[in-house]
Amino acid sequence: MYEVRVEGSDPFNCKNNDDSLLSHLEQQNIEVHFHCREGYCGACRTKLISGEVEYTTDPLAFIDDDEILPCCCKPTTDIQIKLY
Repeated sequence: MYEVRVEGSDPFNCKNNDDSLLSHLEQQNIEVHFHCREGYCGACRTKLISGEVEYTTDPLAFIDDDEILPCCCKPTTDIQIKLY
């Protein structure tokens, strides 16, 4: 179980690490812009401030080194993120 900190929201724990980070954010009623849920479009691009994630599928959308796609990754440590 890993803690997720989102700027402007209370921290929460990812209890089921089989779900994507996007699913966990939605369960917490944190609004994230997305389209495809599979790493193609890049609409859910998010800044990773600290921590590490693992991709369940390789993202095809362009992202910078300090960005992640919550739709196709899950935390492997406690993380802090900033939504765009």
